[in-house]
Amino acid sequence: MSKDLRYFFEISYLGTGYNGWQTQPNGKGIQQVVEDALSKLFRRKVAIVGSGRTDTGVHCAQQFFHTDLSENFKTQDLIHQLNSFLPRDISIQSIRPVQPEASARYDAIERTYVYRITLKKNPLLLGRALHVYKPLDLQKMQEAANLLLGEKDFECFSKIKTDVNHFICRIQKAHWKKKQDDLYFTITANRFLRGMVRAVVGTLLDVGTGKITVKDFGQIIRDKKRSKAGMNVAPEGLYLESVKYRKGIFLRK
Repeated sequence: MSKDLRYFFEISYLGTGYNGWQTQPNGKGIQQVVEDALSKLFRRKVAIVGSGRTDTGVHCAQQFFHTDLSENFKTQDLIHQLNSFLPRDISIQSIRPVQPEASARYDAIERTYVYRITLKKNPLLLGRALHVYKPLDLQKMQEAANLLLGEKDFECFSKIKTDVNHFICRIQKAHWKKKQDDLYFTITANRFLRGMVRAVVGTLLDVGTGKITVKDFGQIIRDKKRSKAGMNVAPEGLYLESVKYRKGIFLRK
């Protein structure tokens, strides 16, 4: 048997039928489904480490996980075989060898999320976008979003029970875009806190509906209290769009 090599697997999924990424004792997580498929394929227990955790119902266009494999395989054959084992709402997009100590979680340098809102009732977007029927002031929502940029303490947007050592994140992009009857909020940062994006969007919607002002939004960040921020919006509109790593981590394409 060959020496173990570490690989990054690129994965996408529709999160509607799952209890998020992480394996759950009383529910179905994406991680568990993928580990079961890999274990059946290789006829041994295979554990994986994801680039991060997504909540119940959150979708993913691009995420990565790593695992160590000693078996010889052709990449495209393994992708095809693994996808045939996985349900239709989960797909492996690529497999790439990486440096032996590379971590899909800790070596990620940038993550991007997109939150989708539909302003018109659309049954084709059921479970894939949040329907908002109230009028929204997009200009004020963008003014408030601009206050997120930079390196700041975002404890106000974090779940109260969390195991992080600090709440500092560096946000590089926070932008609203309207396309016909849909709104898209794109946010990019070096890291995100648990429940952060959904809390940010919920609070920005409070700005858009006039419940709070742009000035209030800035004060909420400075106060660092979750109780002063808005409610978490539904997970159905949230997509993990991309995860980036430094180029040197990959051994070859």
